Amino acid sequence: MESGAVHILGAGLSGLSAATILAKAGIEVHVHEIRADSGARFDGDFQGLENWTTGNDFFEDMRDWGLDPESFKSDAFSVVDLIHPDDVITQPRTEGIAFRVVERGTDDHCIDQAFKRMAIAAGARLHYNSKRDPQDCQIIAAGPKESSAVAFGEVFHTDHPNHVSFQLNDKLAPGAYSYLIIIDGIGLICTCLWRKQKKSGRYLNETIAWYEQHYELNRKPIKRVGGKGDFSIPDRYLHEGRYYVGEAGGLQDFMWGFGMRYAITSGTLAAKSILGECDYEEEIRKQLVPLIKVSATNRFLMNRIGDRGFKKVAEYWMRDQERKGDGLEFMRWVYTPGIIRKMIWPIAKIFMLKRKRMSDGRMVTRMPFRRSLRRDSWEQSNEAVEIGEQWKEVKRTGGSVSFPDSDA
Repeated sequence: MESGAVHILGAGLSGLSAATILAKAGIEVHVHEIRADSGARFDGDFQGLENWTTGNDFFEDMRDWGLDPESFKSDAFSVVDLIHPDDVITQPRTEGIAFRVVERGTDDHCIDQAFKRMAIAAGARLHYNSKRDPQDCQIIAAGPKESSAVAFGEVFHTDHPNHVSFQLNDKLAPGAYSYLIIIDGIGLICTCLWRKQKKSGRYLNETIAWYEQHYELNRKPIKRVGGKGDFSIPDRYLHEGRYYVGEAGGLQDFMWGFGMRYAITSGTLAAKSILGECDYEEEIRKQLVPLIKVSATNRFLMNRIGDRGFKKVAEYWMRDQERKGDGLEFMRWVYTPGIIRKMIWPIAKIFMLKRKRMSDGRMVTRMPFRRSLRRDSWEQSNEAVEIGEQWKEVKRTGGSVSFPDSDA
């Protein structure tokens, strides 16, 4: 167990998880965050806490670690709309909880603020608008520096009931997916781009147009949001005495972009390692790295198959649900490191990832932002052009954009 104060760089979920557990153990903890508040990076985005990468409910894990999942608002879903590339809509479902939707941001009900409150209640000292040299910190929990993928979304008022739709469509979301989330009268339509594009706002406009044509949203735009993800696998997660957690450690899902479960888990394991309760490097490699490698292999395949491949995936998902009676079993199978995916992994590593030395001396195998393909060039529909013009008017009357890299 280390003596003296522990300094953590980053007041996101991974840094605050570590801070809470360390402070509860009587350690003096200082958390340094360059932004003005926890959650300020996300601007009211909806994100999912998934339940398919392990067989247990993640809220139970949190309770076991002394973290309170009841301290933030969450909405559980056991059924979603799965939208095929040819616009067929089916419904994966489970008797349990497939995932929970939480809001990221600075409002009291957001998960970021709940973790901030937990850390403060445990006795951690939080320093916002604070620049701290990473060399002076034991835990590095900062966000991404570069981009492997980006997401653009629009937040809007709606009278549609709570709902989640997930769409596989290589046109609207190159190499990836789009989604619709509605919680208590607030909706988010988002498209994720895993190939670099010019005029990226057209993808969001076309995606919104698609959802408006297929759902009765009565949509009233509020703002447009966005974010980026940097996906990498470092050689070491404990480097020169510093624990790299969450996105700083490349601990997120290459396939769907999920990161909160990995962030909270890695922050917890870093704290327990400092307390002498486990070996961080060993636990990360046992609990999380196999899942990340499988997700990277799946991402390699998704980048290449296009809509015909996406259609086959969607059809197989539904057939698997008919056989087993539970749509969640397919997602668990997707994350199982079976023989075929283990054989594909070395190929994916060679053709999708690049070696890079980071500024702090770490070596990582990183996924660069891929170039666009010929099939990514197409003309917007008239409906998408109208939505773009609508947003320009909303923007002129006060609508905000939180992601400067977007031309939306």
